[in-house]
Amino acid sequence: MSTRLRGLLIALAGTTAWAFTGILMDLLLSRYPVAPLTLAFWRDLLIALGLLAILRVVRPAALAITRRDLPFFLAYGFVGLAVFNGLWSYSVRYNGAAVAVVLAYSSPAFTILLARLFMREPLTPGKLAAAVLSLAGCALVAEAHRPEVWQVNPLGLAVGLASGVAFAGYNLAGRWSARRFASSWTVTAYGFLFAAGGLALTQIGGEPFSLGTAWEGWGFLVLLALGPSLVGFGLYMLSLRHLPASVAGLVAALEPALTALFAVPILGRGLNGGQWAGAGLIVLAVALAQGGDPPAASA
Repeated sequence: MSTRLRGLLIALAGTTAWAFTGILMDLLLSRYPVAPLTLAFWRDLLIALGLLAILRVVRPAALAITRRDLPFFLAYGFVGLAVFNGLWSYSVRYNGAAVAVVLAYSSPAFTILLARLFMREPLTPGKLAAAVLSLAGCALVAEAHRPEVWQVNPLGLAVGLASGVAFAGYNLAGRWSARRFASSWTVTAYGFLFAAGGLALTQIGGEPFSLGTAWEGWGFLVLLALGPSLVGFGLYMLSLRHLPASVAGLVAALEPALTALFAVPILGRGLNGGQWAGAGLIVLAVALAQGGDPPAASA
């Protein structure tokens, strides 16, 4: 199996796992008294603690980092991941979920441009066309073409686009980390630990234990963190060792389409013709992005 095909399959597996995070977050935010930033804090903390415990047993060598690694994790986790989670939460608040999804998945375009600038990845016509198709596909899946879903104001638009830039930064940091760390799981574990530290600052004076004795809600939260979130982020980070950041970012854009598909049996929400067309455009975008890049670092 070629390096690129392996990377595509890993990225697709991670994105498929990610698709369930939106469904579980929907259940938590709609049924239980938990704020978006509080949910993000607990999710990141549980991901970190769960993965650190697993690595302690199965791969203790992956836990080793040095002082010179701390600036990277401060930038990647404490700032990068924490900021992305915060921007995403507020984008949903200001713009509504549908438009927030589209703005967040402006990230493939930002990733392609930033990867060219900082990583010297080729900027091809196919990638540019793929970025446009991907954004159009996300818009159709989220039904952002319907006027009633647009609640965008200038601040909301800025926050939403900033979430796309932040996710592009996550892609580039993951690609760069492959050159420095032997295991992608090291980056995932400590990245989320530092991200939880950053989000903990948002809980000062807040209500981090707002779930109280709603044990079913805590159960959903643990399932969200240790299931699709840990698997999704972990596999996606691993895929960046085999794929250019720009290609992996386009694969990730399949998430809203997969979420819409999985929501049919779980939440009873079906897909219409426009949403299926959007999913097809995203698949086409991933296909267009193939070719012309050197393989990423080995796992």
